[in-house]
Amino acid sequence: MKLTALPALDDNYIWHLAAPDGRWLVVDPGDAGPVLAVAGGSLAPEAILLTHHHGDHVAGVAELRRRWPWVPVYGPADPRIAGIVDHPVGDGDRLQAGPWAFDVLAVPGHTASHVAFHGQGLLFCGDTLFSLGCGRLFEGTPREMLGAMDRLSALPAATLVCCGHEYTLANAAFARVVDPDNAALRRRHEEAIAMRHAAQPTVPSTLAQELACNPFLRIDAPAVRTALAAREPAAGHDRPDAFAALRRWKDGFRA
Repeated sequence: MKLTALPALDDNYIWHLAAPDGRWLVVDPGDAGPVLAVAGGSLAPEAILLTHHHGDHVAGVAELRRRWPWVPVYGPADPRIAGIVDHPVGDGDRLQAGPWAFDVLAVPGHTASHVAFHGQGLLFCGDTLFSLGCGRLFEGTPREMLGAMDRLSALPAATLVCCGHEYTLANAAFARVVDPDNAALRRRHEEAIAMRHAAQPTVPSTLAQELACNPFLRIDAPAVRTALAAREPAAGHDRPDAFAALRRWKDGFRA
């Protein structure tokens, strides 16, 4: 299979997954243009997968459905996209799209109904887990987002993390302040700089890379806790409190 990150909008990625026989699917098409361009005169997609309701992840669906009105759209059971999703899914569901099977994981935090799709060694995680970061808590709580991080951390280390935005360099700048002596993080940052200079996406990363480098997956690491304690002494004991402090720090961070 061939996995491609299609740049869209300001810094979004739409994920395009293709099989050798020409079958394909698309994840989080916030803009139809890049999808139609790569599709050309090919077959209709096997499915459209949506991780959450935000417009930069769903706005292209209407145009894609005008071209291919029969294509199933899988996404969270959320009234805000009830008119877009015709196959609502929730935690524990399993869907089959052409040759691919995916397990649905509830990962609330960025939004209340956010889901991720895991299968074929891939994790389509929208705006929950980013390369070297995590999503802002627009609707969920720190405890919920920490639960999502813990759940994703338990997936196989070789899993490819297919997130929704090109945020790696900005996230790396913050992560290196939190965890300045992390050699794996330094190497990942240097690699990402080279990739962006070459106009290449920095994603997907692997879950192993994220476990080694991403401070939001390393909330229990001594270096991360030490940095948090120096900034907010009261945040060092309870895991959700520590995670909330880390997210607050990132929200106000300027490189």
